[in-house]
Amino acid sequence: MKYPIVIEPGNEKTAWGVVVPDLPGCFSAADEGINQAIENAKEAIELWIEEALDNGESIPKPSSIDVYKDDPDYQGWIWAIVEINPDFFDDKIERVNITLPRRILARIDAKAKEAGESRSAYIAHMALTN
Repeated sequence: MKYPIVIEPGNEKTAWGVVVPDLPGCFSAADEGINQAIENAKEAIELWIEEALDNGESIPKPSSIDVYKDDPDYQGWIWAIVEINPDFFDDKIERVNITLPRRILARIDAKAKEAGESRSAYIAHMALTN
């Protein structure tokens, strides 16, 4: 998915500001220039989406830059596109095969049992909380 972002140019005294118009409240900034601003925007989008999914909210589809380009709030700003891996949105269950040493698998199983979760649920929980 490709989200449009709008970047307010910075200078030696101010950071580069970034807004993601399709995601209300999603913004970022960077001190090191436009490339860092774009990378930081990607991270902000991923965090915004993760929070929305955790709260059971729907994720807005990306719009075209044309929808926003004439907005006077963004006059003089720079437009760019940030690509987000669509797998990031997908909660479909997928069976996977992993290889682990038995000692690590035993630790995972013990921790999962202690948490009252299946092995898969425990691994997913750990990935989402760490």
